Amino acid sequence: MRVVNRSLRWEIEDQMKLHGYNINQLAELSGINPGNLSMALNGISRSMTINQLDALGNIFGKVPGWLYELYTEECISEERLSRPRLVPYLVRCAEVGRNDCIDAVVSKILDNPKNVKVIFAAAEKLFHKGKQKESERFYELVVENVKDSFSEMLAISHYRLFTVTQGTDAERNWKAVIRFDPFRNRLPEGYRLDALYQLARVCYSLKKWREVEEYAGELVELSTVVSGDEVVALKKHPVYYYGKGLLYLGSVLERRGLYEQSKKYVRSYAGLEWPEPLDESGQKEVEQFKIWGKANLYTLEVLTGNEDIIDEYADYLASLNQLNDVVAGLIAIVSSANTHGFNVDHVLARFSGFIERFDIFNKHLILSDRHLQYRYHKAIYEFRNGRIEEGLDETLYCLSLAKDMKKYEDGFQCVSLFESYREQASAEQLKTYQLAMGVREEVYLE
Repeated sequence: MRVVNRSLRWEIEDQMKLHGYNINQLAELSGINPGNLSMALNGISRSMTINQLDALGNIFGKVPGWLYELYTEECISEERLSRPRLVPYLVRCAEVGRNDCIDAVVSKILDNPKNVKVIFAAAEKLFHKGKQKESERFYELVVENVKDSFSEMLAISHYRLFTVTQGTDAERNWKAVIRFDPFRNRLPEGYRLDALYQLARVCYSLKKWREVEEYAGELVELSTVVSGDEVVALKKHPVYYYGKGLLYLGSVLERRGLYEQSKKYVRSYAGLEWPEPLDESGQKEVEQFKIWGKANLYTLEVLTGNEDIIDEYADYLASLNQLNDVVAGLIAIVSSANTHGFNVDHVLARFSGFIERFDIFNKHLILSDRHLQYRYHKAIYEFRNGRIEEGLDETLYCLSLAKDMKKYEDGFQCVSLFESYREQASAEQLKTYQLAMGVREEVYLE
């Protein structure tokens, strides 16, 4: 017979006396079956669940996490470990910030290496509840304690950690790619497509073109062979990953200035063909790629120097009315204006309302990079048109973004650009620049 932890029981009974509740009253208020509550408090055949403890704490006016330090005896004894109790307990500890309880329990769990499955189960529960930051610690424990390098659990944990750590910090993102890369092909098929897409996406933001080509190529190949249960497990229809692979392959060629070669890929995903009939979700993906394809064909035309198409392209961007499409389009338009000597002031004026909202991109991986690139090309455009003050302001804006994102190469470009016009900077601009470069204000003022 299971004997409930007496300290836990005494604490609850003290609260019952303090509030004047009997078993039936407490059961009614908490929503716990009276018989179950009685057996839990008296240690007869049934342990208390963490949800029941939370319900009682709520009735007694206690903060979340009340008595969690005493609950471990419900989960672990000398004879056994109760996974049905332990996993929800770890999840709740993470949710309410009881890290002290997690520390105490984890050391006991890992006395037996097989119990790492409990840690993994808790991590997965948190991840799927949207508590990704809270799940990170548990996945790290799995990675540290699973010795079989071909373990599926290990590969999934690396994949989750890669997903959790993605952000706008370029340095951290690259470290995450390096760490996860060896495990990408050890994932179950249902995970691999999304993993390859995420790897290509991160590397694109980091300008790691060789890696983008590698992952995008694998994405195209793998997306055409998944089937059955693998398709069901995917976040998106396989046609989405196929199209994304083509899109990234085309984008790399664009970045290398190979515009005509890039157009071949753009036309492929603009008119996606799939060997099987598509369901509604697949059809929606195909329609979206048509939109992206048309926009990117405009982009390539502009980049090749076709000034006559700029206003038509601007009309198309306006019809889409999407902030991310506008910033991508403006990068192409302003960059081409710098290369070919166009004047696009009228386009920038037309989209000024969109441009003012670009700051919302600062927490998005690809979009934050686009914002940075726009500011850099815009700075050059202002300088080229003799608007030095505006150009310096854009350069400082770009430098600030590069610094926040730890994009050092972009930061160096901004520094070089600012230094070219430094003598024409105002005192306020010089002060902002010095502070961005880490020079203390009092030193500058001397």
